[in-house]
Amino acid sequence: MCKIRSVVILAASFTACLRAQDKAALSPLTKSFVTVNAPVVALTHAKVIDGTGAAASADQTIVIEKGMIRDIGPTTSLTVPAGAQVVDLTGRSVIPGLVGMHDHLFYPTASGHGPIEGAPALYGEMGFSFPRLYLAGGVTTIRTAGSLEPYTDLALKKLIDAGKMPGPKMHITGPYLEGVGSFTPQLHELSGPEDAVRLVNYWIDEGMSSFKAYMHITRAELGAAIKAAHARGIKVTGHLCSVGFSEAAELGIDDLEHGLVVDQEFNPNKEPDVCPPSPDQHPILEKVDVESEPVRLVIRKLLEHHVAVTSTLVIFETFAANRPPFEDRVMQAMSLPSRVDYLSVRTKIAEGHGNGAMLLKKEMQFEHDFVKAGGLLLSGEDPTGYGGVLAGFGDQRQTELLVEAGFTPVEAIHIATQNGAEFLGEGDRIGTLKIGKQADIVVVKGDPSQSIADLENVELVFKDGIGYDPYKLISSVQGAVGLH
Repeated sequence: MCKIRSVVILAASFTACLRAQDKAALSPLTKSFVTVNAPVVALTHAKVIDGTGAAASADQTIVIEKGMIRDIGPTTSLTVPAGAQVVDLTGRSVIPGLVGMHDHLFYPTASGHGPIEGAPALYGEMGFSFPRLYLAGGVTTIRTAGSLEPYTDLALKKLIDAGKMPGPKMHITGPYLEGVGSFTPQLHELSGPEDAVRLVNYWIDEGMSSFKAYMHITRAELGAAIKAAHARGIKVTGHLCSVGFSEAAELGIDDLEHGLVVDQEFNPNKEPDVCPPSPDQHPILEKVDVESEPVRLVIRKLLEHHVAVTSTLVIFETFAANRPPFEDRVMQAMSLPSRVDYLSVRTKIAEGHGNGAMLLKKEMQFEHDFVKAGGLLLSGEDPTGYGGVLAGFGDQRQTELLVEAGFTPVEAIHIATQNGAEFLGEGDRIGTLKIGKQADIVVVKGDPSQSIADLENVELVFKDGIGYDPYKLISSVQGAVGLH
């Protein structure tokens, strides 16, 4: 029997009892991060938070066989199969693998001098560091919600699926469906509805599983893209500005990113098919009452058209003074130039008098009210902005912020797991800890059903029944974020 005695000796404990039957499909590189890989594994004495929103169950055993959950039940009554590798999880909790629904593979390109006035916004592909960090953070499935290097994203997915490199299961979103006026030269600008249809069909043929409309798309382009995608069974989400949420819902969009903070329909300067220019990029939300009838009408419109909302509170938090809490693990993972850029802007925000805290508070209320009304809320991190939101770490913090928004810890975990799985059409395979589902299981020290911050204490991550060492994964990318 393998018994975890402390975080310090976790990897050594597991390695000492590791069986020799590594799956042949895993490359030597991937195997180097694997700690548990046996035909049958029994996780005993764990507190189980199953992802459904139900209360946690104490002292449970989960039996994993051939990558699937074979059995779950009280440790006192469940019989562990003969020959199983037994892992004692006393003092630990298990949750389903997180399903990150706005988890890009890119990150702001750093100058090492802070923001440079007039320079275009550019983002680098983090194909080395981000897959490892997502997995280390307990994120076993992601939707990229927009690709800047679509062929790279597709290739990385193939490498991970083949066991050649560690990382989460990936649902790749096509290149942004953006209109004229993009703030970055890395995006294609649509020339009209026909171009939108062409782009959608081309990238579906290439293997994309969803699309994301962006800030300058017109209603005609968005409507054409949605119709073309739906004709082939593909969903469309959007981070919108030129098109309001109510308009997008009527056009048939499936999901809306970020929530109230980006919805321009309350902006008095908004013109049809036009994203208001800076400094009016966001409505003056001080004048918008989240409990007002106009906002309620938007929520009802979204519910009527079955439109989900993806929460990305963690990216909005970076624009509030002295938030998020300063974390050494985040700093250590960044390259030095990225660290300089992040700290430079964070300091300016702390010294300024912006409305970031107000925006965050109102967005929290909107999301809580949306769910209370019956809406489907998803969860993602969006590692963009000026930096600081890193793969995996950001998904953990995002779940903590859902609790700050008023959800209970088990409700927040439900949003971050089962809701995303259901939206992706994967609910019968992932998202909850149930017999017959894939063994995507995160082991954490403590009890996140009582203290959601314990979600940061990830000690072991199972993906398809194979246990990965988060410490090795994180250590392998120190100083890499912002470079590759």
